[in-house]
Amino acid sequence: MDPYENDNPFDHEADNLASETSSTSKVDLSAPPSPLTHPSRTLSPSSPHLTRPFPSPGSHRQPPHFKSEFCCQRDRYLHSGDEVDILIMDAQKTTMNSSSPYIAYIIRTGDAEARHRYSEFESLRDSLIKLYPTLIIPPIPDKQSLSDYAVKQGKAKEDATMIARRKRMLQTFLNRLAKHPILSNEHVFHRFLDGEVSWHEVLTSPPLSMIPKNVLKAPSHNPIDRNASPAYAALPNPSAAHPLRSPDQRFLDSEAFTHKFANHMSGPMEKVTRRVNKRWADYAEDHSDLGAALNGFSLNESDQLATAIEKAGQAVDATYISTTKLLQELEQNWAEPLHEYSQFASIIKKLLAYRHQKHVQFEMTQDTLSNKREQLEEFEKSEREAHRLEQALGRGRAITSLSPSPVNEQEADAAGEKENSPVVVNAEPIEGQEIPGSPPAMTASSSYLPPHPGPNPVKRRTRAPGMGLLNALSYTLHGMMDVDPETARRNGITKTRESISQLEDALHLVAQDLKYSCSTIQADLDRFQRQKVADFREMCIGMARSHRDWCKKNLEAWEEAKKEIEQVPDHPNRIPPSKDSQGNGNDARKASGSSLRRDSTATVNGR
Repeated sequence: MDPYENDNPFDHEADNLASETSSTSKVDLSAPPSPLTHPSRTLSPSSPHLTRPFPSPGSHRQPPHFKSEFCCQRDRYLHSGDEVDILIMDAQKTTMNSSSPYIAYIIRTGDAEARHRYSEFESLRDSLIKLYPTLIIPPIPDKQSLSDYAVKQGKAKEDATMIARRKRMLQTFLNRLAKHPILSNEHVFHRFLDGEVSWHEVLTSPPLSMIPKNVLKAPSHNPIDRNASPAYAALPNPSAAHPLRSPDQRFLDSEAFTHKFANHMSGPMEKVTRRVNKRWADYAEDHSDLGAALNGFSLNESDQLATAIEKAGQAVDATYISTTKLLQELEQNWAEPLHEYSQFASIIKKLLAYRHQKHVQFEMTQDTLSNKREQLEEFEKSEREAHRLEQALGRGRAITSLSPSPVNEQEADAAGEKENSPVVVNAEPIEGQEIPGSPPAMTASSSYLPPHPGPNPVKRRTRAPGMGLLNALSYTLHGMMDVDPETARRNGITKTRESISQLEDALHLVAQDLKYSCSTIQADLDRFQRQKVADFREMCIGMARSHRDWCKKNLEAWEEAKKEIEQVPDHPNRIPPSKDSQGNGNDARKASGSSLRRDSTATVNGR
């Protein structure tokens, strides 16, 4: 396995963002879990009140953080400074407030008792994820798989092994929340531990009823802030796979480390652990069968042999019992925490994906703002060009109105001459006589005008079938649209300036969110790393203790069996020596004794 400690990026010190509106700014994320617990807690399968020693108190011990103001009795109990344990006392099948039966887990917190089903634990965790998108929310046990429902059908939810496992892991989940420096202060968690309030009421009341649909478009430090700026609505909703233009190297290292950690946890370690546990289970079952066979065989024998075989059978039974206990402890103290940390790896991936999306939001908002500013410059350039053109046209109109028009002077002279000329009524021209005032080339024959043909005939326009509806629609759309380019340009300038103002506000907000997310996530990753080191230390010590106890119990059982086996006469199949052999020397006696003695291999092979 790779040495995680050498390339672990979670040990960097992060600058905490001071924000008066942040609920986490007044809490030291780097502080150890409060209150501290005793690391000497051990697991006993026969005692339901003792649980596995997780979460570990950690190796970085500091004075606990005491509160002076409490929101409720559960808050006061959790921060009393004493050793606090939340226990799941039992799991009962019930139909309370439901039409179908379900398993209710009985939670004991001090003197308070609450009952919750698995779906309510899941709802609590989902709510905390939305309330605190920058924190590592502990996992809960997995749901039943489809294969479990297919194999066990209606009995899947009543599996005793699954229920016992859920009890332990749900209890670990609650204790991790109680020892978290921020989540332990959440009133929603306190109400979950309070048996006097129904969970449905908690879900339908603030703050859970105020959770936004998309936490990416809400403040990172407080997604339910009522006074959040409307500029959050202008933020984009990027994908977690969207590439970054300038990524943060710290979180690139964190993502690479988390990916490697997840591959180790969910890959070889879990697979090998499942295989080892299966072999221990087969080993225990084989010893159970062997012990029963030896005990039955001892009934057919007598004297010291029967007692020796019976003791050997009892030693095998003790091996079966100690192996079963070893298997339980390995499952509870090693396999379950290992699976929990594989879930933690997936949780951290999602947490880093949230920070990645916030960073993408920042860059996309920057790009959108830059494009809008360029668009505004184009609009303003067009407006300036139009203004210069309008000024030029105005100057041209002013010059034209001040200077007289030559066309108007000619029309006035022609009108004056017409007034001075004589009017001839019904005058017929004489042949060969020129009409006074007419051009010299014009004669009487050329002065004939043909009658007016009348109005021009109407030209019928042909149009393609169906064009009438399109023309009507086009006319309607042109009437609805503002086709005035000047008005459209000025409206575009106004809207673009409004968008720029909103995007500037959004960029400032997402920059603050990104800074807060980076500092808070890094601090919680550091806390998680210290907790992980302490937990794996306890896991390894627990595994060593379990194997030591298993060896000690087996050694004691087989030592007792050995005492009885030694009572059996030595070599009962030896033939008594003859008189001739007694007269020979020691060498002869040894040779005859060795030739007459049957070795164990011959006895086993039946010779």
